[in-house]
Amino acid sequence: MSEPVSVHILDREYMVACPPDERDGLRSAASLLDGRLRELRNAARSATPERVAVLAALNLAHELLQLRTKQGSTSHVVDAELAALRIKLDAALGSLHNTRAP
Repeated sequence: MSEPVSVHILDREYMVACPPDERDGLRSAASLLDGRLRELRNAARSATPERVAVLAALNLAHELLQLRTKQGSTSHVVDAELAALRIKLDAALGSLHNTRAP
């Protein structure tokens, strides 16, 4: 069951419904977002709050997509290595079976 959790982002409080076992993650996400927003706000003092929020969201989304792409390519490498190991194992088991046959 979700319960309200208070998070602070750019000196404003937000109440967010969240299951108890996800509270720490929510607070970490809010802290990350708050830090990014502050960095962007300090770098672009003339930017509107909406523009700062959109830039932070774009930066975080870009990082997420990079991680997903990297994870996907890593999965393909692992899959290829596992397939090669299976072939070697099948060959080794096959030759072991052939040497034992009468």
